[in-house]
Amino acid sequence: MTNLTETHGIKLKDKIGYALGDTAGLLTFSLIGAFQNKFYTDALGISPAKIVVLILIARIWDAVNDPLWGAFIQSRKPNRGGQFRPWILRFSIPLAIASALMFFKIPGLDETKYLVYAYITYILYGMMYTAVNIPYGSLASVITDDELERSSLSMWRSIGAGLGGLPGTIVLPMIVYTVTGKYANGTNIQALDENKLFWCVLALSVLSVLVYAIHYKLTKERIAPQKKDGTKNYNAFATVKALISNRPFVMLSLASMLLIAFQFYYQSTYTYLFTDYFGKAGMYAFVTICTYGPMAIFIPVMNKLIRKFGKKELCAAGMAFAAVINFILFALRGTALAQSPVVFLVFTFFSGLGQTFLVLEVWALVMDAIDYHEVRTGKREEGMAYAFFSFTRKLGQTLAGVGLNALLAYIRYNGELSKQGIALSQDVLSKLYDISTLVPAVMLSLMAVLLFFGYNLSKKKLVEMHEDLERIRETEE
Repeated sequence: MTNLTETHGIKLKDKIGYALGDTAGLLTFSLIGAFQNKFYTDALGISPAKIVVLILIARIWDAVNDPLWGAFIQSRKPNRGGQFRPWILRFSIPLAIASALMFFKIPGLDETKYLVYAYITYILYGMMYTAVNIPYGSLASVITDDELERSSLSMWRSIGAGLGGLPGTIVLPMIVYTVTGKYANGTNIQALDENKLFWCVLALSVLSVLVYAIHYKLTKERIAPQKKDGTKNYNAFATVKALISNRPFVMLSLASMLLIAFQFYYQSTYTYLFTDYFGKAGMYAFVTICTYGPMAIFIPVMNKLIRKFGKKELCAAGMAFAAVINFILFALRGTALAQSPVVFLVFTFFSGLGQTFLVLEVWALVMDAIDYHEVRTGKREEGMAYAFFSFTRKLGQTLAGVGLNALLAYIRYNGELSKQGIALSQDVLSKLYDISTLVPAVMLSLMAVLLFFGYNLSKKKLVEMHEDLERIRETEE
């Protein structure tokens, strides 16, 4: 790779290109939160308890696979395409294939065989997503070293992710459900149509490959990797040890783990809530609009707010605000307001206002934590750092999946009833509302605490850190 001295000054093309990487990934990744659990329980007939075990085993494998892949990427010599970009392109097609297989129902199998198939396809998808997402996540730190440009990239990545999630969370809920009966109050009983779901997933998988190709064309790695004496000298265990002792990196990893757990949990739970509790599956589409719509308010002024208040400070305050909104939603249970999907969506919008800061800036915070690692160790190890960070986010998926299925089992949810046009009991529906509001409120509160008191790269600290980093890089030249 050409050793470039211009390490900032990115253009609109760079921002769009970088954003498209997450657009491509979220075209299929968003389907996990929106449909996978319901596909397993309702279409394949797998019990929630068995899904819990499936998710746990997949994460055990990730504990081995993710660090190995991160170490492998970090130890490779870059080619003309860079150190990270080529891996994204190479694995985009295997990822698309794995995505489609994960939502394909082979006719006529019993629960045991469907469970085995779910194990194979879910773990395969996780491995292919790791192969693409670790180099993609590492990419931002070699596109620019300017703090505000990195903040801009983080915002554009969030925009890209939002766009990628639109088909799965807005369009598909209006397509893949069929009415199978009526509740006593006239509300529709709706069931998932697995055939419609598969063909939609297949189309999104093909589209993701095309978007990844455009992403590859538009992006450029500006910051050359540190020179290596040889791959045999790379010590992955030493890197992990250094990362674990990096306080802001660990605190951010925990906060991000809870963020992804929160996002997967509410996406999955709201699928059940709008389908079974409100009886309006199509209105689930507005959840994404209400959650990500606030981005349009803050994006134009985000850099100004960062200059005035700081990234960490904005993110912590925002999560605290979102937590309060969700506690209010829980407090409304049993009232007439709790029966209205419109009221629920209004509160979702205000919750989204608070979440926006961390959603937009989480990747900029990651880059700051990786820079802090370089200041402490003198080494720039984006691949391994992002592999570790990516694994903690997968633990968030696990927390969401295990927690949701444990709670579905606790409230005695039965997905087969909807397919048969049979109404769920009022007790089950009431408890479904409770787990859809209280659990998110608690997770948002924990994120606020971690950011306020754990993540210590404040606005003032970042200024000092970047001065140190500039001196370190000057001595390397």
